[in-house]
Amino acid sequence: MVQEGDLLWTPSPARIAASQLTKFLRWLAEHKQVRLANYTELQAWSVANLEAFWEAVWQYFDIKSTTPYECVLKHAEMPGAKWFPGAHLNFAEHVLRNSRGPETALHFAAEHIPYRAVSWNELADQVTRLAARLPEYGVKPGDRVASFMPNIPETIVAFLATASLGAIWSSCSPDFGVRSVLDRFSQIEPTVLFCVDGYNYGGKTFDRRAEALHIIEQLPSLKQVVFLPYIDAQAEPPVSHAAIWPEIMAHAPAAPLEFTPVPFDHPLWIVYSSGTTGLPKAIVHSHGGITLEMHKGMSLQINLRPGATMFFYTTSGWIMWNVLMSALVVGASSILYDGNPSAPDVDVLWRLAAEHKATIFGGSPTYVSLMQKNGIVPKAKYDYAALEGVLLSGSPVTPESMVWLYENVKEDLWVTSQSGGTDISSGFVSGSCTLPVYAGEIQAAALAVDVHAFNDAGESVIDEVGELVVCKPMPSMPICFWNDRDGHRYRESYFEVFPGYWRHGDFFKVNARGGCYIQGRSDSTLNRYGVRIGTAEIYRTLEAIEELQDSIIVNLDLSGGRFFMPLFVQLKPGRELTPGLVKKINEALREQCSPRHVPDRIYAVEAVPYTLTGKKLEVPVRRILMGYDIAKAVSRDAMMNPASIDYFIDFAGKQTDFER
Repeated sequence: MVQEGDLLWTPSPARIAASQLTKFLRWLAEHKQVRLANYTELQAWSVANLEAFWEAVWQYFDIKSTTPYECVLKHAEMPGAKWFPGAHLNFAEHVLRNSRGPETALHFAAEHIPYRAVSWNELADQVTRLAARLPEYGVKPGDRVASFMPNIPETIVAFLATASLGAIWSSCSPDFGVRSVLDRFSQIEPTVLFCVDGYNYGGKTFDRRAEALHIIEQLPSLKQVVFLPYIDAQAEPPVSHAAIWPEIMAHAPAAPLEFTPVPFDHPLWIVYSSGTTGLPKAIVHSHGGITLEMHKGMSLQINLRPGATMFFYTTSGWIMWNVLMSALVVGASSILYDGNPSAPDVDVLWRLAAEHKATIFGGSPTYVSLMQKNGIVPKAKYDYAALEGVLLSGSPVTPESMVWLYENVKEDLWVTSQSGGTDISSGFVSGSCTLPVYAGEIQAAALAVDVHAFNDAGESVIDEVGELVVCKPMPSMPICFWNDRDGHRYRESYFEVFPGYWRHGDFFKVNARGGCYIQGRSDSTLNRYGVRIGTAEIYRTLEAIEELQDSIIVNLDLSGGRFFMPLFVQLKPGRELTPGLVKKINEALREQCSPRHVPDRIYAVEAVPYTLTGKKLEVPVRRILMGYDIAKAVSRDAMMNPASIDYFIDFAGKQTDFER
């Protein structure tokens, strides 16, 4: 039986020699006289020589700026690092400059429509047509453009057109509930909203025009709605004045596409935290930071290059959509899939990966567990000659999930687990196809990421679980939170616990050889199936249910990449937790938030535990249910209602509904 830390795979000399990382090492030796033997030496050098590394990345990938930069890093403190001041560039230009004419840029498949390919020529043409129209709708640099569209080529076209003008992109998936969308978009006051008529999932059609109309009505900043009839070509738009996508694409612009150069730290997109303690944080990333980070990550970490193909199952509301789209920045193509990852067949993603010759396949340990339970053996049905690696992300990796890939997909396979976050649109810990793979282990810290496990005293520790902390700035760290004018919320989110250091909120361990382990969230965010869910979103929905007095929800990381998310509700006097009430709660969460917000089980409790300052004890409850020592998990002296914790202690002792 496999044990954590067992050696599973060693790259061949030929694979190492052909890797993008080795090509970069050769370039460093030739052009910078920096001679490094391997990834481990490069990672150490990149952290010790932060400015030299990022300038090398700039030059190696030929980053285009209309003006020269004054220096690499003007201010190194966190927060407040100032990268490449003076440079002006555009992320969309760095995507579309890779055009290879008729070759495929985007592979697209969905449950309800036939496969289609979008060539580089077609992608550039559609971006040009849309970018020519957006100024007519009032869009100018710095304006926000929002999307309520699925993971389809048109969404990428809309993003690139937005970015080409220096406007700011923000996206929610159409399976988000109206409240969740408005919690996000109301903060940023978009000028234009892209929307569809609906989507298909699991063989069912979901018409979302009523929801789109509600969103539109609650966004007074909107000047224009752009409507794409997606599930029904004859569908009427939610508002009569909407511009219609096919009509826009029918008109060729008079002039070629021109990219608006913007300062390095000009906002590119706004993504969102999970909303654990209130409204989701509107996280702003820059054109320059994302351009640099994606070149580094796609090429030097994931080993993509022109002609390679990346596939990662995601929705347009998750940061992995941004990452998947960014494969284009190094000339690779992307495979997009809109639908249920288990429909029409359980192995649909593996089929798509084989048919479109994916070189990198992305998934979660939870997805691998689903394959195991269903007895799926992809290599028995499909040819994976083109497949070079599998990227596992979204939840802590298990030794078993890695072994399953070697046994059921391909023996000569680079299996990499990586972890980062929406916050940085990248990874803190990553890997390389030039390094060995050990069971249950993330190969190494990412290049130029000074990441450590800190104990409570702020000391870096080895072979001990601590807080994941980054000690030096990264170009893709947020430039700000939207509307956080004095930066208070930004500093509070990452820099309060260890001033001057980024504390991410993950439990983290590094072993003596540099291998890394993510041990789950150290805060109360719910990480379910690779998507973070904010408890505040759930509580806002539950508050509207008249039978409920109060509630608390946690998510437990179980063995085999599984999860168990119980909801505990305090009922109003005289009420009972009937099957009808359970159904009502689940339907409300599904409709107003998303299917991922629906708990696995609902339990009635006499009282919800609170701190003396009135905060729900989510983290202590989660720790108790996961088997932590009670004395270390919670202090009764710090509780408003100490007796309320007894239920959860008893619940953990019974272990009737979950396994640790």
